[in-house]
Amino acid sequence: MTATRQRARDRSTRAGYAFLSPWLIGFLGLTAGPMIASLYLSFTDYNLFTAPEFIGIENYQRLLTDSNFHQAAKVTALYVVFGTPIKLAAALGVAMLLHNSRRGQGFYRSAYYLPSLIGGSVSIAIVWKAMFIDEGIVAQIGAVFGGPDASAGGWVGDPGRTLPMLILLTVWQFGAPMVIFLAGLKQVPTEMYEAAEVDGAGPVRRFWNITIPLLSPVLFFNLLLETIHAFQIFNSAFIISNGSGGPAQSTLFYTLYLYFRGFRDFQMGYASAMAWVLVIVVGLISLLLFRSSKSWVHYSGDDR
Repeated sequence: MTATRQRARDRSTRAGYAFLSPWLIGFLGLTAGPMIASLYLSFTDYNLFTAPEFIGIENYQRLLTDSNFHQAAKVTALYVVFGTPIKLAAALGVAMLLHNSRRGQGFYRSAYYLPSLIGGSVSIAIVWKAMFIDEGIVAQIGAVFGGPDASAGGWVGDPGRTLPMLILLTVWQFGAPMVIFLAGLKQVPTEMYEAAEVDGAGPVRRFWNITIPLLSPVLFFNLLLETIHAFQIFNSAFIISNGSGGPAQSTLFYTLYLYFRGFRDFQMGYASAMAWVLVIVVGLISLLLFRSSKSWVHYSGDDR
C-alpha cells in the first residue's frame, strides 16, 4: 500500500511540474536569464555590435560623476514623492464618495476606472500633450485667468510645469487603487461608525480613528504597488518630450535616460548598470515600506 501511494504521489508531482513547465520555461528564458545576462553586462563595455569587454565596476563609478544620471534620479524622485501620495489621496477620496449607495453608482465606478485601462497608452499621452501644449485647451483657459500666453509653449514648453503636468496625468489614472480601496471599505463594519457617531465622534475623527486603521493593509498594498509603478514611468515622458527628455531635462526620467544610454548611445553595459541600480533602489524602498508597516499597518486580529 505504501509503494502504491508513493507511485501515486510521484505521478501527481510529475503532473504538477508538467503543468508548471510553461511558466518555468518562461521565467527562466524571459526573466531570470535576461536578469543574469544584464548583471554580467553591467560590468562590461558593450555596444550591441561587438563582444562585451569586461571592465569591472567602471560603469558604476561613472554613475557617480554623470550629471545627467543625477538629473534623472532627481526628476524621478520628485515624481515618486509627490505623484504617488496625491494619486492615492485622490483614489481614496473618490472611493469614499462612491462607497455609499447612490443612483448611478455602477456608472461612476466604471467611468472613474476607465482612465486606468487606457492611461498608459501612447494615444492618451498624445492627447494629454495636445491639451497642455501651446494653443491647447489648458493653456488657453490659463491665459483667460491671467496665466502665461497660450502661444508661449504652454505647459509642455515650460520646464517648471512639465513635471506637474505628468503628475496630473498619473493622478488622473487613479482608477486601479480606487477599486482596491472600495473593496477595503466594504470590509469596514458599519457598526463601528454607528457606535462612534453615538459617542459624538465627527466625520474627521471617524476617518482617522476607524477608516484609516482598518484600511491600513489596503493602503499599504496600494502604496507599495504605486511606488514601484511610479519608478517605471516611460511612455508618457517619451511622448510628451518628443523623446528628448526636455525642455531643459525636466522630463528626463530614469527609465528614459536608461533608454537613451542603451538604445541611442549603444552603451548597453552602462544601461545595464543603471538598470541594476534601479532594481536595488526599488528593492530597498520596498524593504523600508515593509519594515515601517509594522508600526502603522493593522491586520484583523492584531493586538496592537
